Amino acid sequence: MPSGDQFVNESTLPETMAAMPLISAVVFPLGTTTVQIRLDKNLNLLQEIVADEPILVLFRNDVDEEIAPDNLLETGVIARLVSKLNLPNDVVQVVLQGICRVRYESIVQEEPYFRARVSRAHEQPGNPSETDQLIVKALDTFSKLMNVNQYFQEEEMAILSMNTQDPGFFADLLCSYLNLSYDERKQAISTLDLVERIELGIRFTEDTIGRAVVSKETAEQTQIDIDKGQREFYLRQQMQTIRQMLGEDDGQEAEIKAFEQRMDEVALEGEPREAVETQINRLKLLTPNSQEYQVIRLHIDQILEVPWKQEARSHVDIRAVRQALDKDHHGIEDVKERIVEYMAVTELTGSMAGPILCFVGPPGTGKTSLGHSIARSIGRPFIRVSVGGVRDEAEIRGHRRTYIGAMPGKIIQSLQRAGVHNPVFMIDEIDKMGANSVTGDLASAMLEVLDPEQNAAFMDHYLDLPINLSNVLFIATANTLYDIPEPLRDRMEVIPIPGYTEEEKLEIAHRYLIPKQCRHHGLGREGLALTDEAIVRVIREYTGEPGLRNFDRRMERIARKLAVALSIGESVPEHIEADDIPRYLGPPAHASMTESRSAEVGVATGLGVTSAGGQIMLIEALRIPGTGQLIITGQLGNVMQESVLAAKSYIHTQAQQLDISPDRFEKYDIHLHFPEGAVPKDGPSAGIAIAAAVASLLSDRPVRSDVAMTGEITLRGNVLAVGGIKDKVLAASRAGLTCVILPRQNENDLDSIPDPIRNRVRFVLADHIDEVLKESLSELVVPRESTLEAAVEAIQDKNDR
Repeated sequence: MPSGDQFVNESTLPETMAAMPLISAVVFPLGTTTVQIRLDKNLNLLQEIVADEPILVLFRNDVDEEIAPDNLLETGVIARLVSKLNLPNDVVQVVLQGICRVRYESIVQEEPYFRARVSRAHEQPGNPSETDQLIVKALDTFSKLMNVNQYFQEEEMAILSMNTQDPGFFADLLCSYLNLSYDERKQAISTLDLVERIELGIRFTEDTIGRAVVSKETAEQTQIDIDKGQREFYLRQQMQTIRQMLGEDDGQEAEIKAFEQRMDEVALEGEPREAVETQINRLKLLTPNSQEYQVIRLHIDQILEVPWKQEARSHVDIRAVRQALDKDHHGIEDVKERIVEYMAVTELTGSMAGPILCFVGPPGTGKTSLGHSIARSIGRPFIRVSVGGVRDEAEIRGHRRTYIGAMPGKIIQSLQRAGVHNPVFMIDEIDKMGANSVTGDLASAMLEVLDPEQNAAFMDHYLDLPINLSNVLFIATANTLYDIPEPLRDRMEVIPIPGYTEEEKLEIAHRYLIPKQCRHHGLGREGLALTDEAIVRVIREYTGEPGLRNFDRRMERIARKLAVALSIGESVPEHIEADDIPRYLGPPAHASMTESRSAEVGVATGLGVTSAGGQIMLIEALRIPGTGQLIITGQLGNVMQESVLAAKSYIHTQAQQLDISPDRFEKYDIHLHFPEGAVPKDGPSAGIAIAAAVASLLSDRPVRSDVAMTGEITLRGNVLAVGGIKDKVLAASRAGLTCVILPRQNENDLDSIPDPIRNRVRFVLADHIDEVLKESLSELVVPRESTLEAAVEAIQDKNDR
């Protein structure tokens, strides 16, 4: 074994040594320490070190920072590897024996492991007489420590007494025996003055004595409290026996009997009954004034509130389901048909273990009311829970009872309110559930609730009992499909509800909205009489939404105006005409896009889908003198920015065919702006609209104002399919646009477009961007004879000239 003397002289000390920085362990000279190695660099060192080669052990200066050359303690320890043991998970356990202290100068190598430059550490021996006095004091202090802490044995005292000749080793040995923190051990390693090091060891020993005294006093007091508690329990039992002999009863006994009676009333059995009985037995041993008594009492009450056996007598009648859906909802025939199919399968199989229905659509399209209709038609209670904004897993699975104020999660609380274990359960806004949470995996928790393979034994953390949710008819709702976590989306059957056409809204107003407002405002059946033209004007100029919420609010506002007029004795018109609408609702809030603007150079109309449904999106391009740079504004995502670059590149290659002067790409900057910059935008759907705006800008030909377009563009000008076609077409129709350009690959999606929309809007199917430009740019015919390669060659020839 190498001794410390081998490295005392500068001549025998190597200039550089393999270095092993340790995260939380400290090796003392001439002492052994067991360390588990996990750092990759240290593992590389262990693989390449030769037998008996000394290692420089270094320590972190600041434990809050990562290991780095500038975050290492100035004093290190040369050590040798005594043994090595491989453990699972790429961990190696080693035993290191310290040899001597050295001074760490710098790191000269970082890969594959650290190698450091070292120099001699000059220790200061101090006055021998002073050192001897401190050693005697240290031994006396350690002896006192042995009296208050049985962990320290006579053997350690004997070893210290036999090593007093070397003051430095004595101080290191004393510190290694004590249970010191990482910072305290580093302080002992970096202290080179032997007198100071011994004084440091004495101070650490005195601190350990203080902690041991406090611990001993605490243990004695705890034993006294336990004895007192046992005595109180014995006396309480005697009091209870005396009361029973006297025929008296107290509130605690009455409460326990009430719990036992409730168990029998709800026919509680199996594991839940065993849990309640166990908790009742604990209650009998506690005083009602104790905090634990109240915690246990609440837990029992929550268990008994769960509908373990209570069941709603439901019957699935397909005719009744169809009638309820037709009565409550106009239009959305595809949605109603899918619900009827789902309920028919449920009736035949007698099980809810199927795909979870998920209604996806903009606000106000009737997602929640569909759930009400289903529940009413099959005779089950309807409960709704919104998980929008939920970021804590405990809100779904419940808090553990160790937390103050712990309660069951939303799922169990909703079942308790329903009173049966087979309600229709709607989980609303599942797409707005927090995706990234530091308090648990929300998607996994919700999956345990919804997945038929898992929810037969759902565990709520508060109740800590398996609960069968397989009889619950779960329905989820969302505004957008892509915000739903992937594991949940995979187990759901998505039923899109894109919105209502103008004709459907007109019929819904006559059937539902106007009669409802008449009832709510005391106007009578004919009190709110609007002509069809007036209702259509409200739809077109005052709502501009795929759903019905704002439309219903406008009807309510008109009803309020009429109610005020009737209450003060004013006359009201028998029928409200279209020209009367501004008198009730003020100036129009929306205008037809074809009426509000004319064809402009560099302005194209794209189509997108948001959580509020389909949306018109203007794309503006501006030419600025410059050097050919591209400026993009409007808070775009990565995909949309890539669409901008692809569109510009293609238009650049087709400059000659589009009659664009090549100088414009070199002498002008192109600024593309997407209005409503506060709203994040992303997706490939705007590709062809961006290309049309750039082509219009550079060729000085305006884009038709009555045309909207959607589709992804490739570098070779191909137009690829996109999603949300129905939502986008409805948005274009609401805006008054008469022509929509779509990818030819989306031709099958036109079958979902209602006939009234197809009669008003002309659809152009495009395979290539040339077809888009031909249709959208005024007075421009794009030839298809030239290929992309020919265009590139033409630009290259120009550059060469």
